Amino acid sequence: MNISEIEFEKLSPFELKDLLIKIASRKSERMMLNAGRGNPNFLALVPRYAFSKLGEFALSEAERHFGYMDGLIGGHSDIDGIESRFEIFVRNHMDEKGIRFLSSAVSYVKDYLGFSGSEFLHEMVQGYLGCNYPEPVRMLRLGEKIVERYLLKEMGAGHDLVGVTDLFAVEGGTAAMTYLFESLKSNFLLNEGDKIALAVPIFSPYLEIPKLDTYRFEIVEIFADEERGFQIPESELEKLLDPAIKAFFMVNPGNPTSVKANSRALSKLKEIVDKKRRDLIIITDDVYGTFADNFKSVYAVLPHNTILVYSFSKYFGATGWRLGVIGMHEHNVVDRLIRKLPDDIQQELNERYSSVTPEPRRLKFIDRIVADSRTVALRHTAGLSTPQQVQMVLFALYALMDEEEKYKRAAKRVIRRRYKALYRGLGVEQPIDENNAYYYTLIDAEKLGEHLYGSDFARWFVEKIPPGEFIVHLAEYAHVVLLPGKGFDAKHPSARVSLANLREVDYLKIGQTIRKLIERYHKEYMKEKAQK
Repeated sequence: MNISEIEFEKLSPFELKDLLIKIASRKSERMMLNAGRGNPNFLALVPRYAFSKLGEFALSEAERHFGYMDGLIGGHSDIDGIESRFEIFVRNHMDEKGIRFLSSAVSYVKDYLGFSGSEFLHEMVQGYLGCNYPEPVRMLRLGEKIVERYLLKEMGAGHDLVGVTDLFAVEGGTAAMTYLFESLKSNFLLNEGDKIALAVPIFSPYLEIPKLDTYRFEIVEIFADEERGFQIPESELEKLLDPAIKAFFMVNPGNPTSVKANSRALSKLKEIVDKKRRDLIIITDDVYGTFADNFKSVYAVLPHNTILVYSFSKYFGATGWRLGVIGMHEHNVVDRLIRKLPDDIQQELNERYSSVTPEPRRLKFIDRIVADSRTVALRHTAGLSTPQQVQMVLFALYALMDEEEKYKRAAKRVIRRRYKALYRGLGVEQPIDENNAYYYTLIDAEKLGEHLYGSDFARWFVEKIPPGEFIVHLAEYAHVVLLPGKGFDAKHPSARVSLANLREVDYLKIGQTIRKLIERYHKEYMKEKAQK
């Protein structure tokens, strides 16, 4: 394939990834190294074993009914006596993987969280069996309270937000964003031509969605400064003082940068909202927050203005489970803005949600998202499947109960070792950054070239090498797949490396391969220089 034939500007980085995989894998006996996607190759075992054991108990509960059907049909679980039956089950399976954690989780829910053990077990058993529609449709009752505590702990929020954070369980972070865009538009809070701000570089679909015919928003970019460790300068945040900007979208820690917003940026954002922009809607995708040290979400700082999106996919190695939540404070700016809408729009919204409640005006925005996720009319069958919610709750309990944070330290250690191996292969010393989550790293080709061969070569590299050629050559000649930083709106020629999905030794090889390609370009530079 001729590089000049590839229209890089039009392709999403993830579509380009598929093209690069084809280039990297053709006519080669060498193993392709695909560091283009953030799907982790590690996962949490204990809560999965617990899910399996819970399933055995749930089936034993179902078998208690319809005995005359020769084991062909079971029934729903009974809450009466369920704790006693569970204790017998635990004693009979004590030496099996997952059972100790499952037993401890029930005790934790009762003794530490103060919930009814019987109600919790019944909710989990019925949820595992998947024999009912999700009820409530937004999220299982006790499951929501448990996941709320997990989120607030991981997002660096205080105890004052416990009990006032509403959650909607959704099919991963991408579903959360899809639902949010749709509901903000359906409730006339974001309309065609409105301004929205994006913290860039950012996950590429967030750049693409606002441009769709469905929305056609005007994008104001809030740039993170690479020279300041990809922190957003105060001057960039001050763009949010423009009252025409209706919403601010961010990924924190960033994708592709993996850098969390530091305390200075959070303080400045809080100052802007508190003093000038109390009407600003902030949406933060914090999926990588659990990999950062001492992480604090924007939701912890500005809970009334922030919609929190979180996915369990990366931290627990659960991308295939599609587990995510939307979180909102029970008193939030979105509900306030809806109440201020003109009467004619209020009447239109009353008609839209009249099948959901006799008092549509009192319907909270998070419950409007639930309804909109099923085109309102099918709201009664909304919600994430109950087995998925059960696994989510077990993940949350696993993290809550791990007071020594053994799993968190292990997960962090895995990706940090890979980061060091990559840069060791590049021959570049990278200082430790307290704000870096290390899930991805953005390799600036210009800076790398300058580090290895000086500023003259770096200038030649930027002027001579067409956009995208570097990553295509990596795929074509070295069978390494990375994503272009430009696709995430990075300012400099760069490549995103996922540190989640390959072996440590592979990252060493990727670093060495990138360096060899830079050396190859340097030879071209020297040859051209000698001819002048």
